[in-house]
Amino acid sequence: MDRGIQQFKADFFKALSHPMRIRILEILSQGERNVNELQALLGSEGSAVSQQLSVLRSKNLVNTVKEGTTVIYSLRDPLISDLLEVARQIFNNHLVESISLLEDIRKLS
Repeated sequence: MDRGIQQFKADFFKALSHPMRIRILEILSQGERNVNELQALLGSEGSAVSQQLSVLRSKNLVNTVKEGTTVIYSLRDPLISDLLEVARQIFNNHLVESISLLEDIRKLS
């Protein structure tokens, strides 16, 4: 059982291992979007966005609903937003520690 959970976690974090995929999930944390909206918000071409959306779909991180010819994307699990926020907080904590260390080093110089 533990091995299955560990593998799930490893696969899950692999899906998060690309900056554009993380940004897409951050955008979708604010609400559903279609590909054109994501492209505009990301400032990226369609093929790159579509490729990253494909990975997120294959790992079941996003849901899709087709409305006519438009595909609408949303987060599959709202806890993904919480995870991304925790990651941001961890980053901020590391940044604060690095700044503090740098200030200490400058005082010694």
